[in-house]
Amino acid sequence: MPWPEFPRFKPIDLADRDFLHPRLWAYQPSTSELTFTNLFIWRKYYGFKWSVLDDCLVVVAAAPEGNPVPDAWALPPVGTGPRADTVLRLLRWLKEERGLATPRIRRADRSLAAELEIRPDFAVSPVRDDFDYVFRSRDLIELAGSRYHAKRNHIHRFTESQAVLYEPLAEPLLPGCLELAEAWCTLKRCEDDLGLMGEWGAIKEILDRFGLLQIQGGVILVEGRIKAFTLGEPLNAQTAVIHIEKADPQVQGLYAVINQEFCRRQWPDLAFINREQDLGEEGLRRAKLSYHPDHFEEKYEIRLVG
Repeated sequence: MPWPEFPRFKPIDLADRDFLHPRLWAYQPSTSELTFTNLFIWRKYYGFKWSVLDDCLVVVAAAPEGNPVPDAWALPPVGTGPRADTVLRLLRWLKEERGLATPRIRRADRSLAAELEIRPDFAVSPVRDDFDYVFRSRDLIELAGSRYHAKRNHIHRFTESQAVLYEPLAEPLLPGCLELAEAWCTLKRCEDDLGLMGEWGAIKEILDRFGLLQIQGGVILVEGRIKAFTLGEPLNAQTAVIHIEKADPQVQGLYAVINQEFCRRQWPDLAFINREQDLGEEGLRRAKLSYHPDHFEEKYEIRLVG
């Protein structure tokens, strides 16, 4: 059998991309978690493992000791057709075989929530901290109108004061991106925050395997040095998802510049940009809201009743 059959799970590795990516893409996901890149770069932090149950891809998380994940949980099963029975089997297995008092599906999309909320054996609850911020591409590219006045000013001041060059991310630029990310992490004291350490690990993974993951990126160079970089990929036929965005925090305007340029150069033909969730971090929430999302991609937690 070329894939693990439930209840056998295997850790995610790069060789799994040929199996997992086509199935995730066929689902045309709307939530940012459901790309191979996302699962791969966060696999160590969350302890992701995968299996196939009822012809659905199922991913469970059981983070290594020391990570801020209280117990095992599962992402929503990915597949066509009704999934209620698959969710029921998965949650009962987590309870009976893994010994979880409150097994749960996290970050379920609206389509699965709608299917399950009419069933008496499931409790379905929205989780605001997990909602993805989804923007119209044209809004992020044009920054038109009074609500983007401050963004345009930041970009204008930055580009007027120095020579700025945007380049698509390529192999020779990867060491400079890693250097910038490491400097950012030192300044933000990542070692004191398990979440930031998890992100640092994800950044190293995505840069180390940039070509093999088949994703896109861009950089901003100032006087020949990388001062900002970003990485993303198509999430579905109408939407790109931004996985990573980092800029020198001591230079005002960089985030606005890299955001606009990457969208303008890479995603002009897509309708939407998904910039992932804020995880309840207040500063990040303010920053994402300042770009005026078109809508939120709601996500839900699903538990057994009884």
